[in-house]
Amino acid sequence: MKKILLICFSLLFITPIFSQKRDITLDDLWKNYAFYPKSMGGLNSMNDGEHYSTIEKTEDGQEIIKYQFKNGKKVRTLFKSADFEILKIGKYTFSKDEKQLLLATETKSIYRHSSKSIYYIYNIHTDKLTKLADEKVMYATFSPQGDKVAYVFENNLYIKNIKSEKITQVTTDGKKNHIINGASDWVYEEEFALVRSFEWAPDGEHIAYYKFDETHVKEFSMDLFKGGLYPTQEVFKYPKAGEDNSIVKVYFYNLEKDKNTYIYTEKDYEYIPRIKWTNNPKVLALYGMNRHQNELDFVLANTEDGSNKILFTEKDKYYIDIHDNLTFLPEDNFIWTSEKDGFNHIYIKGLDGSEQQITKGNWEVTAFDGVDSDKMEIYYRSTQEGSINRTLYVQNLETEEKRKLSTQIGDNSIKFSENFKYYMNSYSNANTAPYYTLHNSSGKQLKVLEDNADFNLKMEAFNLTEKEFFTIKTEDAELNAWMIKPPNFDENKEYPLYMFLYGGPGSQQVTNAFGWTNYYWYQMLAQKGYIVACVDNRGTGGKGAEFKKMTYKELGKFEIIDQINAAKYFGGLPYIDANRIGIQGWSYGGYMSSLAITKGADFFSLAIAVAPVTNWRYYDNIYTERYMQTPQENASGYDENSPINHVEKLKGHYLLIHGAADDNVHVQNTMEMISALVNANKQFDLFIYPDKNHGIYGGNTRYHLYEKMTDFILKNL
Repeated sequence: MKKILLICFSLLFITPIFSQKRDITLDDLWKNYAFYPKSMGGLNSMNDGEHYSTIEKTEDGQEIIKYQFKNGKKVRTLFKSADFEILKIGKYTFSKDEKQLLLATETKSIYRHSSKSIYYIYNIHTDKLTKLADEKVMYATFSPQGDKVAYVFENNLYIKNIKSEKITQVTTDGKKNHIINGASDWVYEEEFALVRSFEWAPDGEHIAYYKFDETHVKEFSMDLFKGGLYPTQEVFKYPKAGEDNSIVKVYFYNLEKDKNTYIYTEKDYEYIPRIKWTNNPKVLALYGMNRHQNELDFVLANTEDGSNKILFTEKDKYYIDIHDNLTFLPEDNFIWTSEKDGFNHIYIKGLDGSEQQITKGNWEVTAFDGVDSDKMEIYYRSTQEGSINRTLYVQNLETEEKRKLSTQIGDNSIKFSENFKYYMNSYSNANTAPYYTLHNSSGKQLKVLEDNADFNLKMEAFNLTEKEFFTIKTEDAELNAWMIKPPNFDENKEYPLYMFLYGGPGSQQVTNAFGWTNYYWYQMLAQKGYIVACVDNRGTGGKGAEFKKMTYKELGKFEIIDQINAAKYFGGLPYIDANRIGIQGWSYGGYMSSLAITKGADFFSLAIAVAPVTNWRYYDNIYTERYMQTPQENASGYDENSPINHVEKLKGHYLLIHGAADDNVHVQNTMEMISALVNANKQFDLFIYPDKNHGIYGGNTRYHLYEKMTDFILKNL
């Protein structure tokens, strides 16, 4: 009996210890990578719409596997890397008949989206693997008939005939930092997300491609050290605000005639951000834009006679965002999205100039997911359940009947099968890891693909609190916000506040979606006694064009007013110490946090700026001029809200962080900020990461970065 009582006493004593939740460490975040739930981003629908393929890791390499949609059962293995001693497949694409695979290996990144790879062509039926080229090339793409592959090598466009192995060099004038054929220049890649700059015609008889003449674009250079005795220089063309762009032209190449033809348009466009073939293999659609990016011509160009016409022109008193929602329907109609009624909505336009608005209301279409031409139904996601949520809808184009397919409020990300019979739904909310399910087109759930139950169970061991959503009403606007409070929060105590922001045009940080690793870093700070909050200022997305575009020509002005007002609001809460409010951001967020510690010095006692823009004159012209026009036209807009011009106001603790090899926001921004701070005799902290780009990652870098920021917060806030 005594032994039993002793055991019971021992259990009572030790149970709380074992059940006690633990705090998050930096090791958990950036060494053990504990906060990465499973994802299913690599699921690709096959042409029949009944099957999908995915790439999976194995003990000896990778396999490309075919599955059934309706039950998730494996059908067959299409490719085994181990059979051919290929170490890693970066990506793969099928030919249209799905008899061949194009495999990218040994991929090397260039800038944010661009890369070059060793490519192989694999015949699934003959089990034959053929190397496309001996060199690393860019953007290899099957022709619609699957008998040829086009690619870019050393700024020239090539076509390889698979059967004969004959290679045709389409262009010959490609030269680094001068002429680019079939690929885009730096600024198109970054700001228009245009990377592969050629498109096969549907019949495979023509290929349309861009030619960028960078000759007159000024060069930017970066020193790369990489442990060498002498640094090397990366030199590339980078057009800053107000400076010359590449001269951009579009050409047709006729394969049969071996002839290149320039597409002459009646206007000389500053930008041609998109090209896309219509259903007619002789007609190409292209977008032509002016430098201010507030006027867009939709142009149709004919390959037979070289003629072209402007089908319609869209104008905006601010600017027009470029999208990829152009979808051609069988009856010479096409899908288009526009903000012209004040909110982003879907339209059907005809090649005869007709137009019909499909979606309407004071809410945004945030994603066009596709159209089922047989049923005449469109699928899209919108903010109809609140600007922080994303919900899937289906709408009939003829009857205009609309149905909600999403069953849960939060973030719904969608991927449809080719025939629109099935879709995969990735659901999450602010406090829930992604949950992947398979549905039929009516919305009925057929299968749970991944519930991340193991991840959720693991999270139960950590001392977490929920992210809370609310709005802050100011004299000027109603702003979305979230907050994470410390565990065992006591409303009678005062806590320091750490704010995170981005704040750039059209962005959203306050969304009801899973926040991945940063979410758990905020939880770590909360566990250390900080309240963490985020506010989306005016200029951000999800609330219509006027809310988003009212910062036009004055980037930073209204955004920092809103962040200061948010700090005032938080400081007025009984449980927040108004004298201990810090703020941090990256890129545009670094720009904003730098404004906060200077123009908002009376309200923020600490700021961390990672890779910040410090003067919009230093940034690229497509992005900057979209919102600001040129410095020559709008000098005051550039200068009045550049942190570099407000350094004398600095009072609190300021940490500047930058990657020295940042090709996007150049370290020049930080260097000029340093000079201004020194000239104003202001003390600050600085850390430069050699050879690191805008993302500041690789090796131990992320751990070091977050350790640096955490220590700075703990010491000074």
